Parts: sequence; C-alpha cells; structure tokens
Amino acid sequence: MRAEIISIGTELLLGQVVNSNAAFISRELAALGIEVYHHVTVGDNADRLTEAVQAAEKRADLIVLSGGLGPTEDDITKQTIAKYLNVDLLLHEETEDRIITYHKNSDFEMPENNQLQALILAESIPLKNDTGLAVGMILEREDHQYVLLPGPPDELHPMVENHLKDELIKRLLDEQVLVSRVLRFFGITEAQLAKKIEPIVKAQTNPTVAVYANEGEITVRITARAKTEEEGNRCIDEIESLILEPLTDYFFGYGEKRLAEAVRDLLIEQGLTITAAESLTGGAFLSSITADVSAGSVFEGGIVTYSTEKKQKVLNISAETIENFGVVSPECAIEMAENSRKMFKADIGVGLTGVAGPGSLEDQIPGTVYIGLSYKEDPPFAKRFHFGYKRNKNRQLAVLNAHDMVRRLILGKPVKND
Repeated sequence: MRAEIISIGTELLLGQVVNSNAAFISRELAALGIEVYHHVTVGDNADRLTEAVQAAEKRADLIVLSGGLGPTEDDITKQTIAKYLNVDLLLHEETEDRIITYHKNSDFEMPENNQLQALILAESIPLKNDTGLAVGMILEREDHQYVLLPGPPDELHPMVENHLKDELIKRLLDEQVLVSRVLRFFGITEAQLAKKIEPIVKAQTNPTVAVYANEGEITVRITARAKTEEEGNRCIDEIESLILEPLTDYFFGYGEKRLAEAVRDLLIEQGLTITAAESLTGGAFLSSITADVSAGSVFEGGIVTYSTEKKQKVLNISAETIENFGVVSPECAIEMAENSRKMFKADIGVGLTGVAGPGSLEDQIPGTVYIGLSYKEDPPFAKRFHFGYKRNKNRQLAVLNAHDMVRRLILGKPVKND
C-alpha cells in the first residue's frame, strides 16, 4: 500500500511551526509496512487543499491529512473533504458529550463553534482523541482511504498509536497480527549503526527494521507480521540476535526507556548510590537522576559549581590543579568526581567540566568536555570528549555520555581513559 501525507496549516508554510507530525506519521506507517511516497504541505485554503487531495489520489491508496480539525475559521479540513467527496458531516455524540463535559468541569463558557470539533464524515469510523477535543476519522471510498488527524502533536501521536494503527491493521493484515519491539542504543551514530546492520535490513521484508535518532539516542524498531503474537515474537527474536551481535556494546534497553532511566535501574539493581559535581551542565545530570520517584534510593545529594572560586571553596579542588591544568581538564574532572563522592559518601561520583560555548575558555574550544568517574576505592579517571559548537547540544551530550560511562562502569564494560 502506498501512502501520502498532507499537512494543513499556513503556520507550517511560514515556518512558525516545525512539521514534526509528518516525520512521526511516516515512521508509524513504515512500521506497518506502508510506504510513504510523498509529503505535501498546504495552507489553510480550501481550493489548494482540494488540489492536493486530487493529486494524492493519483499517487497513493492511503491519504493522511493532519491539521485543520479545530473550531476556528481557518480549520477547514473536514468541510473541504466533505465537499470534495460529496459526503455529509454528522455530529459524533460521544465527542460532543466530551466537549460539553470539559467546559462544564473547567467553568469555561463553551463557544458555539466548539461543536465543530465533534463533526465527522458520514460513514467514517471515528478515531478517539485521548488528549484533546477534536475527533479524528478514517473513511474508505472506492480505492482510497482518507485519514483525518488533529494538528497538535500531543493529540495526533496518541490518536495514531492508540487508535489509527489498530484500524489500519484490521484493514491491511486480515487475520494476521502485528508485533513490534524497540531496541535502544547509545554511543554510536545513526549512520554508523545503520551501516553495521545494513545487510540485515536489506535482507528483510518481514520483520521490517527501521532506524532513527532520538535526542542523541538511537532507536531500532523491529516489526513482524504473523498469525499469532507468539510467532511474531519468535521472528523478532531471530532478527534481534543478529542486530545485537555487532551492537551489544551500545545496547542499553527496550521500549521507551531512556538512557538515564536504564542507568537508574542498574543503580537500584546493584544497590549503588551516585552523586555528581557539575559545572558546564548546570545540574542537568543530577536532574535526570532525580526525575523518578525511585531516585531517593540511589541519590542523596550533589553539587553544581560554576565559578573557579566555588570549585576551590566548596568542592576543595586544589589550587595546584587549577593553576597547573585549569578547570577544563581531566585533572579537575577527576577531583570533582572524587571529592563529591567522598562529600556525599556515595559509591559513584561523576565530575563534569568543559566549555559549553559559544566562546572558548582556557584556550579550549567550545564542545571540549571532560567527564570524571570515581568508583569506591578504584583509581578515579576522566574521559575527554569534543562535541561541537552548539551550547545546549553540548550540555545534553555531556549528560548522556556521563550516563553511558556510569552504565559501562556498572556492567564492567571498558571505559576509555584520558
């Protein structure tokens, strides 16, 4: 089956909003074995939207439209499609009740046009909006299927994941089931990972394998069609073992679990405690550790010291270290890790220092980062990184690489020293 995605919204054409929906929908459709051949973006104009749908019908079987389902004058998608396909718009009572209840509970006066969000195309199947008010829908007419989705990503994503995919599976897979598994990796680029498993990906039609990056982490999704869920999982097991063989060093978990969560789980499993002294990351590493209620069992405190003076007075970084090596150095990172670990009586201490940017510091260029590790009575050490020139990206990568170093330390995997 061929698909085309039409994104509706003048704000997309003006660059006021980034069109992340199209990328998300493409990934989800690819996991179902549906190929997306075209992405099209049109403004809030009925004539141009009609032209886009007419063109899509010549190229695709499945036409997915996102945006324009709200209650304002520029939300024209349903009305335009209804007119083009010559179908009526009917009131979806369940959605209407949700809209009325929402306004009653929030003490907001409900504008009359808010009920526009409860209209659906006649003979379409409604797609529930778990996080918003505008109902989605899927309509089959002759050789085409038309899907209408809301524009806000926090409404579109759950509608696709929780409702649209199930409906497409019913229509596409007959009596089969679709089973997916997500593998998470860090410490390797998307291109490097794809190259390592390229022969596996090229050889597969079922299961399918998709690779994509997500905020510094790499995700591999394996999707299998099978007669039963058990059979689907067996197919995935075989491909997973082939994928992990060259990538086991970078693999850290499954599903939606991020690297910080995986490290926190390891700390809990091993009964270890952790602390950190942060400079360039400004508390971001400590924040990621404490994001879950279980953090109290692995973390008692940490410290953020930006200035050289506070590094000396609060962290007891020696004057000799600063004078001879500077604050952006492996020696300083090691002392930060060691001293914070002793200060908070933790098993693991992490020290993060470097140049976030955009300017240089101590003749070190932006993106230069040193991460120190101190573990119990083992000799402390530091690792040098160079990321780039984007300040916040450097901070994010420093946090992720600190987590990866801790993960490797706990698992007994090699961590290169500087």
